[in-house]
Amino acid sequence: MRLDKFLKVSRIIKRRTVAKEISDSGHIKVNDRTAKSSTHLSIGDILLINYANKTLTIKVESLKENAKKDEAATLYSIINESYK
Repeated sequence: MRLDKFLKVSRIIKRRTVAKEISDSGHIKVNDRTAKSSTHLSIGDILLINYANKTLTIKVESLKENAKKDEAATLYSIINESYK
């Protein structure tokens, strides 16, 4: 699954276009490598997302094309969340 699609389906970022802009600008790393929006994810990948005021580290637990609001939180687990 593409990185921007995963961020939208898991509701980490609300809109796919915003997820695409953030990932293409270099604010997201997948397994310690800068990722583009078209980067393909697999189960077990570690994402490092740099927001303006916090850094979020998550692990991909499962991949689904569509997820309901209740299922969205099961797609990933938060490893670390630090505020700047």
